[in-house]
Amino acid sequence: MGGFFGITSKKECVQDVYFGVDYHSHLGKSRAGMASVTEFGEFEREIHNIENSPFRTKFDNITARLHGNACVGCISDVDPQPLIIRSKFGTYAITMVGYVSNSEKLIKQYLSENRGVFQGMSGNKVNSTELIAALIEEKDTLVEGVKNAQKQIVGSASIMLLMENGSLFVARDKDGRIPVSIGKNATGHSVSFESFAFEKLGFTKVKDLKSGEIVEINPDEIIVHDKGSEQMKICAFLWTYYGYPNANYEGKNVELVRMRNGQIMAENEINAGTLPKLDYVSGVPDSGTPHAIGYSNESKVPFARPFIKYTPAWARSFIPTNQNERKKVARMKQIPVVELIKGKNLLFVDDSIVRGTQLNETVDFLFKNGAKSVHMRSACPPIMYACKYLNFSRNNSDMDLLARRVIVELEGEEGLKYIDEYADGSTERGKKFRKAICEKMKFDSLEYQTLEGMMKAIGLEPCKVCTYCWNGKE
Repeated sequence: MGGFFGITSKKECVQDVYFGVDYHSHLGKSRAGMASVTEFGEFEREIHNIENSPFRTKFDNITARLHGNACVGCISDVDPQPLIIRSKFGTYAITMVGYVSNSEKLIKQYLSENRGVFQGMSGNKVNSTELIAALIEEKDTLVEGVKNAQKQIVGSASIMLLMENGSLFVARDKDGRIPVSIGKNATGHSVSFESFAFEKLGFTKVKDLKSGEIVEINPDEIIVHDKGSEQMKICAFLWTYYGYPNANYEGKNVELVRMRNGQIMAENEINAGTLPKLDYVSGVPDSGTPHAIGYSNESKVPFARPFIKYTPAWARSFIPTNQNERKKVARMKQIPVVELIKGKNLLFVDDSIVRGTQLNETVDFLFKNGAKSVHMRSACPPIMYACKYLNFSRNNSDMDLLARRVIVELEGEEGLKYIDEYADGSTERGKKFRKAICEKMKFDSLEYQTLEGMMKAIGLEPCKVCTYCWNGKE
């Protein structure tokens, strides 16, 4: 996914941007960068790999190296950024959040028309942020250039430019799949994916950008160049998984939505008479915890933590580059509370079940420590389609998804014609689907939140929420 943060101010702001970017660390694990512009229009920049250590350790003491009253930064799950671009619009730093799924097509088209060159990265890939800059440069004004890039991109791209004069030029993605908020304090403005990041720094939210809205921001004012649209397709996974607990998107708090989601799941099971005999309810991973608390509160089954992740030394299970080593670290992090496992009937609420690899290992771990039964609940419907708009559940193939693989195992490619039936637990196909996953993953029972239940928990009109990965509808 990734996230960005920027400030244009009447005073030095690099340190505040450092903290603002750090508050986006939950959104990415690949690269991070910061760029500032001095009063003389000179750009300074740093980019670091954060796969093996947190953002703050790589950018510690950044104020000794970057200076200025305007600064931007990002956590990126895709390519290194921000980039410094020298163009007909002047020199600027550009960063984006999103995913360009048709990048190869756009690159070939651009090169075939002899309009320029791109810097090659590893694997001969082109940085998506550089591609967006090239598309912007096709037009005569920045506003038209941004619109041009948004129009040609399949996927999504929220874009922020830091200009030589210290102003910020910002556009939310055309379908509003991710949030962009603006805050204000006594000396300037801030732009952020996560509004709590600038609120913690003393800014007050003054505006959420609409889908496709384009603004220019300086310390004193916000100039709207394109009003955007009220229509949107904001990503539902912001509430299910990606969003930080205290974040608010479109006025809906993440923690409250997750608790309400778990409550609705339990209520459905109670009404259907399918609530199993349980000793404890728990969440897995951490983002599953509020879903589980809601489930526990509604079902009256005590909430507990049968195992704890040991994080002081292993904050991230993806630290090693070797897959087997990553699995080993993930296992070593799990410390059992045997008294809450041995002989107990346990129900876990996961935020989502994508590939199921780590979940399978967690269930093995629980049974090895004496669990009597392990029941699994997913806080969202079965993921049937790999995301093509952002960076969640994006895989080389839809067949990387557990739900897809199980359908093909049950019925071959023919079964993919009946995805809606498999997703519905009340149908014969849906029951066979859940039984097959239980056998594969060693669950005693499995159920998923319904799409209707999840929409009820979020509380927005369904037409304003992207549910592509569940139902394939754009």
